[in-house]
Amino acid sequence: MSILSGKNILLGISAGIAAYKTASLVRLFVKTGASVKVVMTPASKDFITPLTLSTLSKHPVYSSFTNEEDDNAIWNSHVDLGLWADIFLIAPATANTMSKMANGICDNLLLATYLSAKCPVYFAPAMDLDMYKHESTLHSFKTLKSYGNIMIPATSGELASGLVGEGRMAEPENILQFIENDILNKLPLKGKRILITAGPTYEAIDPVRFIGNHSSGKMGFEIAKASAHLGAEVILITGPTHEKVSHALINMVPVVSAEDMYNAVHRYFENSDIAILSAAVADFKPKEVASQKIKKSDNTLTLELEKTKDILASLGAIKTHQFLVGFALETNNEIENAKDKLKRKNLDLIVLNSLNDSGAGFKTETNKVTFINDKNEITEFQLKSKAEVATDLLNEIIKQLNA
Repeated sequence: MSILSGKNILLGISAGIAAYKTASLVRLFVKTGASVKVVMTPASKDFITPLTLSTLSKHPVYSSFTNEEDDNAIWNSHVDLGLWADIFLIAPATANTMSKMANGICDNLLLATYLSAKCPVYFAPAMDLDMYKHESTLHSFKTLKSYGNIMIPATSGELASGLVGEGRMAEPENILQFIENDILNKLPLKGKRILITAGPTYEAIDPVRFIGNHSSGKMGFEIAKASAHLGAEVILITGPTHEKVSHALINMVPVVSAEDMYNAVHRYFENSDIAILSAAVADFKPKEVASQKIKKSDNTLTLELEKTKDILASLGAIKTHQFLVGFALETNNEIENAKDKLKRKNLDLIVLNSLNDSGAGFKTETNKVTFINDKNEITEFQLKSKAEVATDLLNEIIKQLNA
C-alpha cells in the first residue's frame, strides 16, 4: 500500500504542452488509493480536456471561480479546495505560473487556491531549456522553495521545440515516486523497526478445542497501521483474528499459541527499535494436549493447566536499546497494578485498560486508556476510537524517545 493511500491530492495544471502527461499522473494517484481533484488554468484546457481528467479522477474539474448552469452561478471556493487537499501538486508548472506564485499574483482559480493551501505544495517545472535557465525562472525557483514549496526538478530530454536539454517535466511515475519518498523521509518513525503483537492466543485442549479469549486484535492492528503511516517498518505478530491489513511497510506474522508468539517475538526483538505488546496472551495452557478429540462421556472434564511463558517479562530481561511497551487490562486497583507490572517487567511505558470503563476492552471500536511511563508519570485519556488511541500512543513514544 502506498503512503498516499487515503490522501486527498489536488493537482493544479497550468498551460504547458506537458499537460498531456497529467492524464497518466491522475491514474497513478488514483491507483495508490488517493482521492484526486483537478484545478486547471483556463489556458491549460487547450492542451488536455477537463472531461478526460474528470473521467479519470471521478471528480469535477475546476477552472474558474463559477460554473454557469441554468443561468445560476455556482461558486467554486478556492478556500475549500485548499483546505480539502493533503497534498497540492502543480504540474506542469510553467514559467508564467511560477512567477505569479512567487509574487502573489492571483488572477485565476489555481493561483487563488495555491495562496489558500495549508498543505505541502509540490511543483514540477516544464518549459524550454532557455526559459528554464533564465534568471527570472531561477529566481522563481529560489523564491518558491524559500516559501517552503517543494520542487520536483525537470529532466533533460527532447523538448516540444525540437531542442534537447533541461526543462522536460519529470515523468508521472517519477513524480509519484518523488512525492512518496519525500513524505516517507520526513516521517518521524522513518528508519525505525517496530515489533507489535496483536490478538488472542489459542491453547489447544485436543485437535478441535482450545482455551482462548475475546480479543479481536483490532487495537494491535490499528497500532500497526498508524506506525506504518508514520514511516516505520512493522513486524505484526498476530494470533487468530478476522482483522485485515495491507501495507507495504507491514510484515504480518500469524501465530496460534502463546509458545508460537513467544518464539516469533524473540526472533524479531533483537533487531527492533520499539516493541509494543498489545496481544492478549493466554496466561495458562493445558499441561497435556489430547491427541484425539475428547469424547463427551462424563458430565465434567478436569484439565490441569500450567503457566505459559511470560513474553513481556522475557523481553524486559534482555532489552538493550529497545523501547518496550506493555498493556495492562485490569478490573480493580488499576493504577497500582499497572505500576507494579511496569516495574516488574522492566517496561518503558504501559497502557492501562480497565474493564470497568464502558466502551473499552475487547471487541469494541473504542478504547479508554491511561499511559504510565517509567518515571511514573500518568496521562489519562477520554474514550476514543482505537485508531485515535494508536495515534496517541505513538505520539507518546516519539515524545519519550526525543526527550
